[in-house]
Amino acid sequence: MMIMLEAVYHRMGQNWSYAYNDSTLHIRIRTKRNNVPRIDLHCGDKYNSEKYKETISMERLASDGLFDYWQAAVQPRFRRLVYYFALHSDNGEILYFLEKGFFDQPPKVMYEGLFDFSYLNPQDVHMPPAWVKDAVFYQIFPERFANGDPSNDPEGVQEWGGTPSAGNFFGGDLQGVIDHLDYLSELGINALYFNPLFAATTNHKYDTADYMRIDPHFGTNEKLRELVDACHARGIRVLLDAVFNHCGHTFPPFVDVLNNGPDSRYADWFHIREWPLRVVDGIPTYDTFAFEPIMPKLNTANEEVKAYLLNVGRFWLEEMGLDGWRLDVANEVDHQFWREFRSEIKRINPSAYILGEIMHDSMPWLQGDQFDAVMNYPFTNILLNFFARRLTNAAEFAQAIGTQLAGYPQQVTEVSFNLLGSHDTTRLLTLCGGNVERMKLATLFQLTYLGAPCIYYGDEIGMDGEHDPLNRKCMEWDKSKQNTELLSFFRSMISLRKAHPALRGSGLRFLPVPEHPQLLIYERWDGNERFLFMLNNEDAPVVAAIPAAHPAGSWRTVNSEPYATVEESAVQVALPPYGYTILHAPAAGTAG
Repeated sequence: MMIMLEAVYHRMGQNWSYAYNDSTLHIRIRTKRNNVPRIDLHCGDKYNSEKYKETISMERLASDGLFDYWQAAVQPRFRRLVYYFALHSDNGEILYFLEKGFFDQPPKVMYEGLFDFSYLNPQDVHMPPAWVKDAVFYQIFPERFANGDPSNDPEGVQEWGGTPSAGNFFGGDLQGVIDHLDYLSELGINALYFNPLFAATTNHKYDTADYMRIDPHFGTNEKLRELVDACHARGIRVLLDAVFNHCGHTFPPFVDVLNNGPDSRYADWFHIREWPLRVVDGIPTYDTFAFEPIMPKLNTANEEVKAYLLNVGRFWLEEMGLDGWRLDVANEVDHQFWREFRSEIKRINPSAYILGEIMHDSMPWLQGDQFDAVMNYPFTNILLNFFARRLTNAAEFAQAIGTQLAGYPQQVTEVSFNLLGSHDTTRLLTLCGGNVERMKLATLFQLTYLGAPCIYYGDEIGMDGEHDPLNRKCMEWDKSKQNTELLSFFRSMISLRKAHPALRGSGLRFLPVPEHPQLLIYERWDGNERFLFMLNNEDAPVVAAIPAAHPAGSWRTVNSEPYATVEESAVQVALPPYGYTILHAPAAGTAG
């Protein structure tokens, strides 16, 4: 088979050639799927390539519907590297790929026309906070989690558990969160993400009126400090929502613009297209979030706006000891502002987690100068399309995950914010048609995949709900109305993840089973152990023999339902509809 040259791709930088840490480079290349059986990476030092050179056999990192993605890890002795690729065809021919093109002979001079990683400067290495790899997040919509202090309830507050609307209130507050920290600890949560807490007029608080004050319906600045301290005492990190793309219509600078028009000293704080400020045929004459008149867009190129928002970011970290920020509508704010924001936040707390809300490919924001990670909505949709919507099969699911793995540097994937639902989406159980077993399968994959999983409050007890506002129901605290069996499942799977580093590491492989298109089989491993997961995403039982990939035959069933019969050379699986099994073994015989 001839090598399809038009499918071969590599370039310096981004996710193709990057520093994984201060001593290791990851080099990747793309080829047509199943077209190239072997690739060698030839590399060395450009100033003494005869003495310092090596050949590394590249490993297939991932595959999708069109391509294979290969990776090699290199530790250059002098922090610099020149390299080229040797692509082996299945008929024994070798094609050499250099920066200057394809050749049928290797280069005679090691430094001429090769790919060149000039120098591994430690200051350039994107190193997200290590704690995030071990985090299990829980998202709290503050107005709907728990009412711990009725004295701060808003006027007209409704009885807890009523039907949510776009404008009603139920009295959730910070004291309510403090009162239920035992519940969160028992669930296994070690990181919280809060929707906005700052003073605003709406129940969702994305229309900020005062960035320096906790909304009085939630409590006080001092109450937040009490909450953060209580969380830290339990080993729980705290992430707040920063709404810097836009403010609210009651934000004093915007009120001044409304009152004084172009004569306002704050006129350049916003993007005004036409005076006076008004709404014409549903479109404001000033830039906003979407076309929402109460959320005017801030001009982050304005030096005063920039200074104000950077001070907000600093204040809450310094005064409250926060562990990071989630950045709302992050892709609509200029890159330079985020670069300066990162510099300020990391100066205060180098281990702060900076998380952007971006729902598409985010490589421009993830090169070490802006965000540590983004909310991984592409991952969300991959899982929902397979487990909930039933639009894809296991092979297509694996291919989509492969595209994701190849799309970002490994350290970004390791701290990606992996969610199955949020305040912006239909509840997971509702998308699963009320089928708890399908919901379990999606959650099982989420909790055994790379990155930081996030649970949307109430999913763990079976709360349902269509899109906003019905996805923002009051948390159900009546145990007789909770799905306690589902809660037990969440607790056990979170405990499993936290107990085994292999479930948080990078070892991942899918095992195709063409005769069972809805049977998802995947392995997770590290140097000490190996897991085999079998998930039947079908409404009929499945029986299949899967090669064990572990010659010792020492698999043991982890979950309490022993669906699998373990043999010396194979795993015989009998799974009920939407059933699963988890097998575990020592690392002997692991294969990458």
